[in-house]
Amino acid sequence: MENFTNTIESIALKGKAWIFATLLISSQLVSAQTVVDVIVDSPDHTTLEAAVIAAELDGTLSGTGPFTVFAPTDAAFDALPAGTVDALLADIPTLTSILTYHVVGAQALSTDLSDKQKIITVNGKKITITIDEAGVKINNVAMVVTADILADNGVVHVIDAVLLPPPATVVDIIVDSPDHTTLEAAVIAADLVETLSGDGPFTVFAPTDAAFAALPEGTVEALLDDIPALTAILTYHVVGAEAWSGDLSDGMEITTLNGKKVTVTIDGSGVTINGVAMVIAADILADNGVVHVIDAVLIPGATSIREEFSDKGAKLSILPNPASSEVNFTFSLQSTQQVTVEIFNTFGQLIETVNYGTLQAGSNSIRKNVSSLSNGIYMVVVNAGNDQTVSKLQITK
Repeated sequence: MENFTNTIESIALKGKAWIFATLLISSQLVSAQTVVDVIVDSPDHTTLEAAVIAAELDGTLSGTGPFTVFAPTDAAFDALPAGTVDALLADIPTLTSILTYHVVGAQALSTDLSDKQKIITVNGKKITITIDEAGVKINNVAMVVTADILADNGVVHVIDAVLLPPPATVVDIIVDSPDHTTLEAAVIAADLVETLSGDGPFTVFAPTDAAFAALPEGTVEALLDDIPALTAILTYHVVGAEAWSGDLSDGMEITTLNGKKVTVTIDGSGVTINGVAMVIAADILADNGVVHVIDAVLIPGATSIREEFSDKGAKLSILPNPASSEVNFTFSLQSTQQVTVEIFNTFGQLIETVNYGTLQAGSNSIRKNVSSLSNGIYMVVVNAGNDQTVSKLQITK
């Protein structure tokens, strides 16, 4: 009987050992999941899976790691211009460059990330982390929609946009833009290419060709013949630090490379510099800084108009705007007042003053012929007693 009992206990012990070994092996099999497996097993990452396989990165990303993968969804790839994915699958070097820009050679959980943090990718270029009330963004374009999907060799964060490796410099952004040929010519003429191709970081407020065309006739040609004046204007558009749109605040003053300050205004219409130049495209990233596209040229010393009238009552409405021949100035008066209208150019020079006599309290509309004004940006100031209202007028013929 004792032998029988011992035999039963032995079998039981062996059974327990077998069960433990089986569970251990099963646990090891479950945990042996790579970041590639996470991508392959996801129904939302079929394009990324195809791209990783086409670039022959599946073997690399199945290695020991650790890796952090920022994984764009199928919807993110679909949002690229038509034909982009097919073109990339046929251009393996470019595809590889883009894919490796989504991979960090270390494990970075969401708790390891911090606002304004820069992380070097396997590509060799950096990504920038932005953290605010909306969540976590990469390069200010891709939102992390699902974080911390753990794998045996790293972690995956799902993002809603494809990250594109930035150009090397802010100069490259200007040169590659079809809307900045005048700025490119000006930067070259002022011999600022080497400076703006340096380590930086730089923030460039980049006026479009249309912005330069809006200057008084002959201004661009005159500036290209006056390099000191041209350099003063160009360096007034550059800040010797990286300032993303999220870093800007209403009323902020920023010192430029020129030495003078620009003033940021943020309201319902968007972000304006010196009250005259609207930011129409923000946060275009380069390795050595960031570019914000603006719709007007900034002139050093021309901020005094905006500063003088920045807190002067109700806004002046101008329609149509842009205009070519006639406009309506609409504004309100609190009481019967003598009214004059002054028009300044972007250099702060007074172009015209018109006395409209006594106008009644309430809403008033004045029709003005502006056909004598050259193409460009103007500030219109309505003076009524001690009250003043101001707005920007663009003339385009």
